[in-house]
This record gives sequence, structure tokens and C-alpha cells, in this order.
Amino acid sequence: MIEFFLDRRDPASPYQQLVRQVRQSLLLGTLHIGDQLPTVKEVARKLPLNPNTVLKAYRELELEGLIDTRPGVGTFVAQTLARPSLQQHPQLREKLANWLAEARSA
Repeated sequence: MIEFFLDRRDPASPYQQLVRQVRQSLLLGTLHIGDQLPTVKEVARKLPLNPNTVLKAYRELELEGLIDTRPGVGTFVAQTLARPSLQQHPQLREKLANWLAEARSA
């Protein structure tokens, strides 16, 4: 599951940062078709954000066909952006995942 974070120094709005993080995770292959995203309430409480901000990000991703919201069930990845070449390089994917984890903790 993706763990969202906000960079207050980033000029992009919070909803744009959430959208970008999902897209990047899809490109890197760290999110896969069928993976569940955190609920709007979970994201809003953790960051903290207005739930409408999270809804706006999820709505944009849904309009792009990247996620699918199932009322009462959750929000799931519907499409991947990972390129086959990246999938063929597990060592690079592992290094990128480690780098992202270090960046988040910093």
C-alpha cells in the first residue's frame, strides 16, 4: 500500500502531490493493478488534509483511468504505468524503492 507524504516546500498543491505520488508509484511498479489505496479518511487524518483535497486527487486519478473507486469497498489501482523495461530490472527497482523509503523517512 502506498504511504502518502506532503512536502510543504513543494510549490505544487497537496492534491497535485498526491496525484504525482500515485503516478510515480505506478511508473516504478511499486503499485500494481488491484492494489488498494488508503481511504480518504485515512489520508486526510494522517497528513492532515481536508478530505475534499484527497477526494479531488482520487477523482483526477479515476478520470485518467488509473484507479477505480468501489463504494463501500475501497479504491483500487485499475491500470499500471510501469514500463516493461523497468520491470526487467529488479535491482534498479529495489534501489529506487530503498531510495524512496530513505527519502520518506528523512
